[in-house]
Amino acid sequence: MTDSPAAPGSPASPGSPGSPASHGSPGLGFDPAPGNPAAVRALAKKLGSSAESLAETARVIDALVSHSSAWQGEAATAFRASLSRELPRHLHAAHTSLAEAARRLAGWHDTLVSHRELASRYEARAAAATTDEALTDTLRLARELASDHSAAARRVAGTLTATAQRLAPKEPGVLESAWHKIVADPADALSNASAVLGAAGAALAVFFPPAGMAVMLVAGGLSLAALATHLADPGFRAPLKDGFTRGKFDAAFWKNGVTLLGDGLGAVPGVAAVASGAKAGTVAARAAMAVPEAGALAGFSTGAGAFARTAWSTADELRKVESPLAAWALRSSTPEVREGVGVAVAATGAATAVADYATEETAAERASTAVDGTRVVLDDGPSTVARSARLWTLVQP
Repeated sequence: MTDSPAAPGSPASPGSPGSPASHGSPGLGFDPAPGNPAAVRALAKKLGSSAESLAETARVIDALVSHSSAWQGEAATAFRASLSRELPRHLHAAHTSLAEAARRLAGWHDTLVSHRELASRYEARAAAATTDEALTDTLRLARELASDHSAAARRVAGTLTATAQRLAPKEPGVLESAWHKIVADPADALSNASAVLGAAGAALAVFFPPAGMAVMLVAGGLSLAALATHLADPGFRAPLKDGFTRGKFDAAFWKNGVTLLGDGLGAVPGVAAVASGAKAGTVAARAAMAVPEAGALAGFSTGAGAFARTAWSTADELRKVESPLAAWALRSSTPEVREGVGVAVAATGAATAVADYATEETAAERASTAVDGTRVVLDDGPSTVARSARLWTLVQP
């Protein structure tokens, strides 16, 4: 605030006792109440006008969003859908903040006028003083006024600072932004979580295969959940439908297509292991219950054990299956190198998943789609075909 005084007593303050006279106060030697009431009043009026404009804008936006009869049709519906749900709230908040700032400045104007009138009286008394006692008493009163004036200015400045901080919405932090994306699109959150866990499981399996395999099974379950959630979302299906029916192969089509393929391919190993285990468990349970005097509990226990063993062994067998393209490209490498490459490929999926929450840039999103698409074509797709072939040999009688 340009018209608020510096703290009394500061060497740089023109309003400090003992500093060179300012604003025509040679009798006192300092100005107890510096400031320009006219400038403060003009600023208060400008803020008031801005607050009224924001209020009118907020009323118009509210009317548009509320589906008033003044504007109907497809264009109106599309426009309302494009409006951020946060925009009306931010407009109201900005109006409230500016109106409050205008009121505070108007109050400061009145205080400033009062203090300057009092400072003028003290100046006149100091100039007319004929004794040291009278001058000392007037200077004491002027210093008290300067202290009160400075304190009032600081209070108004603090209020205006707080008002300015509420004027515009703060940019969310990284974690807050990520959480908003997760809440807004839980299906993508499941896909990204699956990619991260898949990479973690692949890395863990190098050192401790059982734990790595368990994590990878969880990742497969998340992929299946993401696949079902995406397919149930009309907004997700719309770009895919437009691509196949209208030839509209835009960025949304490729992004959703790659995401859907990734979900489906990521779910295959887990689904295959569970299906294999379910088949073995059912056969074992029926065989146990076929024994004379065997109860249902015995059949359930035997079936559950067979299910767990078969599902686990199937998952372990499928985990060991390499991508045919990677195996061909690394045919002269050691098993350790091939495992490392597999982990690196899985890590790219985790990296693009994390990047999805780290930036809003369209270029970054398209780059992530390209990386994921390449990985699906060169690794996930061939791996799934090879694992399906391996599963077929495992389930054969």
